[in-house]
Amino acid sequence: MTGPVVVGFDGSPESLAATEWAAREALRRALPLELLRAWPWPKRDVVGSDQTYHRALAGLTGRADELRALAPGVAVSASPVSGEPAEALEAAAQRAAVLVLGSRGLGTLRGFLVGSVSQEVLRRAGCPVVLVRAGREEPDGPVTVGLDLARPADPVLAFAFEAAALRSAPLRVVHVWAPPAGSEHMSYGAIGGLEREVSADERADLTEALESWRARHPGVDVTADLVRGKAAVELVDAASTARLLVVGRRRHRAPLRHHLGPVAHAAIHHAHCPVAVVPYG
Repeated sequence: MTGPVVVGFDGSPESLAATEWAAREALRRALPLELLRAWPWPKRDVVGSDQTYHRALAGLTGRADELRALAPGVAVSASPVSGEPAEALEAAAQRAAVLVLGSRGLGTLRGFLVGSVSQEVLRRAGCPVVLVRAGREEPDGPVTVGLDLARPADPVLAFAFEAAALRSAPLRVVHVWAPPAGSEHMSYGAIGGLEREVSADERADLTEALESWRARHPGVDVTADLVRGKAAVELVDAASTARLLVVGRRRHRAPLRHHLGPVAHAAIHHAHCPVAVVPYG
């Protein structure tokens, strides 16, 4: 990957968590780190605007100094940008290797709050976007990636294998499958036979899809799991033991069709570990 690791910063607890994660990622990848504070700055003739501006700027430069101490050797820069945050972050993503954003929890049952700016950037960014949870340490589990065999997505696997290699972590590849539509109307014996046949075919396809990636990354310990169920549910469950969950987002050529699929949507709202959303296609 080329380009810097870019992270959005606004002084909130979630952005502090995101900047720390981004600094460690820049150190792993031997890339520069860029803090970006985007804000539609108030007019300078508004009472108090000068103080607000200088306070925000001091917070940005202060955080950059803290990250230099956290990740020695990483070139850290801080860029205040005048403009709407979503537009500024999306523009930064065009030249970034990775874009990092923060999110905060709403409680055990309600999941995580992903603001409108983050959701807009996640839908449109041209590079992988990692969403980091405030108040949560990155666990020691595997890097976990969701793989849809119906939509080959090399960028998703490339990111996942590289993330595992950089962390000296195992990689868990999860492919979720479901029986063919209409099979629920068959007899129990016929259903069982059909499911075994479909499962064997899916297993063979999964093995084949990973063969070249295993060869490129012989040092990565890879586990390939075939899971029956709904992809969004099963991947969120798989993320409970992951240090990083990697999911894909299909690029759409039509400018009005940018959206997150159901798997990525569930992951960013309910997975407790950092989530990387990787565009492909």
